[in-house]
Amino acid sequence: MAVTGRIDGTPSDVWHEEVLAPQFAYEAEHLLPHYVAIERALLRDYVRMGLVDPAGAAALDARLGSLDVDAIRADPQQNMSDISFALEHHVQSGPTPPFAAWHVDRSRNDAQVCAQLMAARTHFTAAAADLIDLGRAVTALAARHTDTPMPGYTHGQAAQIITPGYHLAALAAETNAALRRMLHTYDEADACPLGSGAMAGQELPWDRARLAADLGFARPQPHALVGVASRTWTTAMAADLAGYAAVLSRFTTDFMTWGGSGFGFLDLPDDLAGISAAMPQKRNFPVLERIRGRCAHVVGRAADLVAGQRNTPYSNTVEVSKETGAHLYTQVRAMRSLLRLTRAVVTGITYRTERMRTACAEDHLGGFTLANRLTLDCGIPWRTAQIVAGRYIKHAVERDLDAAAPDADLLRACAAESGYEAEPAAALLAEAFDIDAGLRAKHSAGSAHPDQVARLLKAEGGELGRLDAEWSRRTAHRQAAARHLDEPLPSQDHV
Repeated sequence: MAVTGRIDGTPSDVWHEEVLAPQFAYEAEHLLPHYVAIERALLRDYVRMGLVDPAGAAALDARLGSLDVDAIRADPQQNMSDISFALEHHVQSGPTPPFAAWHVDRSRNDAQVCAQLMAARTHFTAAAADLIDLGRAVTALAARHTDTPMPGYTHGQAAQIITPGYHLAALAAETNAALRRMLHTYDEADACPLGSGAMAGQELPWDRARLAADLGFARPQPHALVGVASRTWTTAMAADLAGYAAVLSRFTTDFMTWGGSGFGFLDLPDDLAGISAAMPQKRNFPVLERIRGRCAHVVGRAADLVAGQRNTPYSNTVEVSKETGAHLYTQVRAMRSLLRLTRAVVTGITYRTERMRTACAEDHLGGFTLANRLTLDCGIPWRTAQIVAGRYIKHAVERDLDAAAPDADLLRACAAESGYEAEPAAALLAEAFDIDAGLRAKHSAGSAHPDQVARLLKAEGGELGRLDAEWSRRTAHRQAAARHLDEPLPSQDHV
């Protein structure tokens, strides 16, 4: 069957095997339902424009409804191994030939990008749902550990007392921030390109607002060239996912560090652990390495999407739409996998509370508090108070003094060396180096104080619920449009 008068031959074997057949298989698996929906929406507008009678439209609509992956295949002879031509051939080979004007004033360009964008919306929403599930798991785990002391680290060194709840509340905040960015990206991209034609618009009076509504879009894309040429929505979606993957890789690094034998702050269940083939004493956590590795894949695919569009002409090109565009699905698949793995880790983590408390006691993590009290209680100027506190800790470490058993005489001597008195020395040291008091020493909003963390988690939990509702609303809008489009066309006019 000839599909064009411009080319007499059919695709060569190498062109079919290396490019067209794999592309066909990808589109049949991921885009075919969207191509069918597009055809059904366009058919309804043909009816509105009076180019087909109700009976002809109903027969064609039924034939479109019978189309599935098993009904089409890449065939260089019959359809040039092109999914649009395969769909057309399926309809034309049915018991009722399509009406003469079917596919008049049409282009593959806008239909192709429309199907791609419809699939991307679905995949992007699925990734958002996975993020919401992870956010709930993170918030639940954090709420159980708002008053569990552990060392916090800066520059790889123990710095101040925090809690796992405080650390995880940061991940909850980052998750919500990612969901907000993704929601904005979704709404920006939610413009239907159908009706843009090849690049300059179409000649019939298509109702583009109705086409957009039938396909579950918020609005039509106003500019026809933007409709077929732009793939900014792919780079925007990819950037959102890559940004969160970069953040998640950093939290995963913390889990890897704290789960190692050098720290031993957390453990994972056996069903998330691995063993050494040579060393029977080892319990490894390769799941964390997998998560961090897949974060790299997500970031890399975002770079691929940008690089694939760079220096291409601003028009419809296969290089951008197909060769580059497929990376978005690959990225989303990697993202969803790592989010699922991360959720399993978060729900399986056990924090070793006594080991974390012991680590807090091994370092003089109350140095900041001690300097503050020397200034506020003893009137020692702040920079000098810093010197006195640092001097005390230096000598305490040299003498192998435990932070839990401070030396009041040593503090007095350190203060006297700078010309000041530090009284009551014992009370100052007790306040500074008591682990639980140190955790509650911070009172500013957003701090590690258990009450402040509880407030953070309550706020993030409420925001997560709001975001869940927003994403659900958009999903419901698409589903309602799909249900409406699935309603069969009447075979005769109804007054």
